[in-house]
Amino acid sequence: MNITAGLVKELREMTGAGMMDCKKALVEADGDVEKAADILREKGIAKSAKKSDRIAAEGLIDTYVHNGRIGVMVEVNTETDFAARNEEFIQFVHQLCLHIASMNPKYVAQADVPEDEVNHEKEILTQQAMNEGQNIPEDKRRFVAEKKVEGRMGKFYEEICLLDQKFILDTDKSVDTIRKELIAKIGENIVIRRFIRYEVGEGLEKKQENFAEEVAKQING
Repeated sequence: MNITAGLVKELREMTGAGMMDCKKALVEADGDVEKAADILREKGIAKSAKKSDRIAAEGLIDTYVHNGRIGVMVEVNTETDFAARNEEFIQFVHQLCLHIASMNPKYVAQADVPEDEVNHEKEILTQQAMNEGQNIPEDKRRFVAEKKVEGRMGKFYEEICLLDQKFILDTDKSVDTIRKELIAKIGENIVIRRFIRYEVGEGLEKKQENFAEEVAKQING
């Protein structure tokens, strides 16, 4: 079934859940909005969305160093010190360190990506799409290209934004979905505030070594 933007919008207004969560739920529910809303509630995503505006000023800072080659520090906030001592919350924060070491995101969320970087990527993708559409009439080529760019920007964000990346320990879900599921479990808002990642020799000309791939192998092994 074709999941229209209108259906996604309707479900978002009903549940407060994110666009991608709504679309996945609608696909699972064969386009039935009510059933999709139930799916989101069962997963705790609709419930968690209502907590997303609450202030989270407590939390944890965790670190991870891989073989003295990659170092990560991340700050994750929650609403109370009690929740910050929750074992699942502590585990989530540490797993984020491992994920960042392996996947090397540049930003936490799409909103953090500088506008000039977004515009530059859109220009490149638009030109690529226009070149692919040489056989399409000129009056339709721009429209088709814009639609292609919309889809490809999702891939761009998935590569550089932590929340959009597939979680390294459960690649069927994004980091943001894992975060929302944990919000539903502990009953408090959780915010990934900031992170920093260092790699030995970063920015210097050196022998090519894929430390991130090494981290991923060890985590998944």
